[in-house]
Amino acid sequence: MGDKEQGKLYVVAVPIGNLGDITFRAVDTLRSVSFIAAEDTRTSSVLLRHYGISKPLLSFHSYSTEKRLEEIINRILSGESAALITDAGTPGISDPGYVLVRSALQHGCDVIPIPGATALITALSASGLRTDRFVFEGFLPLKKGRQTKLRSLVEESRTIVLYESTHRIERTLEELLYAFGDRRCVVARELTKIHETFYRGTISSVMESLKRDVKKGEFVIIIEGKEN
Repeated sequence: MGDKEQGKLYVVAVPIGNLGDITFRAVDTLRSVSFIAAEDTRTSSVLLRHYGISKPLLSFHSYSTEKRLEEIINRILSGESAALITDAGTPGISDPGYVLVRSALQHGCDVIPIPGATALITALSASGLRTDRFVFEGFLPLKKGRQTKLRSLVEESRTIVLYESTHRIERTLEELLYAFGDRRCVVARELTKIHETFYRGTISSVMESLKRDVKKGEFVIIIEGKEN
């Protein structure tokens, strides 16, 4: 008998809010794999229950140990197929999923992307700012290197896309106003959910709108690039 064929790693995009924003292919893949590696098993369980999917879940997040990484890789090498999912959107975009993808490729495993939603593209598509050329910076550094990163983006001519949390959105916009001046800006929150909101204007006007509104959920910040 020959060696048992190894499994595959499927990188599966899941909804960023509205559970209807998942592809047929993603659902079929989640139903077919041996197990699912999830950023937060509690969050992912809600999605899986919604679609009647019952599969073993393993947590895989930024605090996962090397032992957990080895466990997942060894199971794939032994013939099991795995799906990698994140709490919301596409794995590897501002989350630790790339670590598992990189290790799987280093071990010769097939990695298959199952495309779908991602917050940065969803927000950018409805922003009204230029979308032909943009740069995605994810979350700014919390402390060390934060101001250096901001200064490095001031001369950027492409549209700039950032992520930010509820607790830091006001501070970040203040810093952006100081560093960039009052450029055109779009901030999106609660994308695809009931309270989805787009704030459009200049950085200062968006800041004023946010002060009068509920600051809840994750935010996408989009800033126009510097004119040449």
